[in-house]
Parts: sequence; C-alpha cells; structure tokens
Amino acid sequence: MFKRFVPDQYVPSIFEISVSELKERGIKGIITDLDNTLVEWDRPDATEELIAWFKDVKAQGIDIVVVSNNTEKRVRHFSDPHELTFIHSAKKPMTRAFKTACNIMNIEKHEAVVVGDQLLTDILGGNRGGFHTILVVPVAQTDGVITRFNRRMERLVFQWMKRKGLIEWEKDKKTNQ
Repeated sequence: MFKRFVPDQYVPSIFEISVSELKERGIKGIITDLDNTLVEWDRPDATEELIAWFKDVKAQGIDIVVVSNNTEKRVRHFSDPHELTFIHSAKKPMTRAFKTACNIMNIEKHEAVVVGDQLLTDILGGNRGGFHTILVVPVAQTDGVITRFNRRMERLVFQWMKRKGLIEWEKDKKTNQ
C-alpha cells in the first residue's frame, strides 16, 4: 500500500523538470498542483520566473492543466491571466480530476505527468490513476491548516520509504526536518 506514495521522480522545484526531456518521452500534458507546487500557498499570482516557465512549456507544445483542491476563486485568479485551464475543488487523491484533465487536453494518461508537492494528494492520486508522478519540494515552508496535518503524515511515509530503500534522493524534502 505504501508504494502508492512513492513518486516516479523527485525534483527540488518545478524549474528542475526538463521540458525537453518530457517532450522526448512523448509527454503532451502536465497536470500540476497549484499551492506550494507552482507558488506559495498564500501568493495570489505567478512569479516572473514561473510565467517564463509556462511560456517555455507551451512553446514546446505541451499543455498545462492546474488541478487543485482549492476553491474556484483562488484557482481562477491564479490561472486566468496565464490562460491556463484549471480544475478546482479536485478532491485529490481521488483520480477523477486527473482523468478529466487528460480529457480536456485530449491525451491519454501515458502522455501526461502529474506534478505536486504532497504525497497524500498529488502523488497518491497520480499513482492511483496510473500516471507518471513528479514530487517537488514545497515552495514555502508554511502551509494551510489541513496541509499541516498531511505533512505530519508524510513524514511517517517518508520514514517508511527510507527504511525500505524506496527513495533515492539524498536528502529529505525541506518539510521533513
């Protein structure tokens, strides 16, 4: 059961994901979380660096769909200025929103990756749906109330993964101090 929490990849930030490598692997869509994956959970707008990343991804012919458990107001405010398609109130780790994102992009799940900062929502949901999953270090060291509970649970899962030799990166995520 714990193996469903193990990401296929681990990177320090969204900017460490090689868009050209994704394209070479036949990836046509990125399904990404918003809060603490793209920007801090309490930052309303994208940074200049993130805007440039969006442009690079789109220039390489890869679509982006933001899939967030947050409210429509929050996700729309972030996504609309960048013409990003989004799914709010996604109920991750349920897989329906991930499948809907593929339908929106008109691609199969093997042509998409799921990117997020949480094992209990993004990675578990992506793995349950049969997607390639990429875990990123949270952008901020702080979280909302529900996410703080999830982070405590994640620490237990990380400890289990380390004992079983299931994680290959050399240091913990920043939140596992």
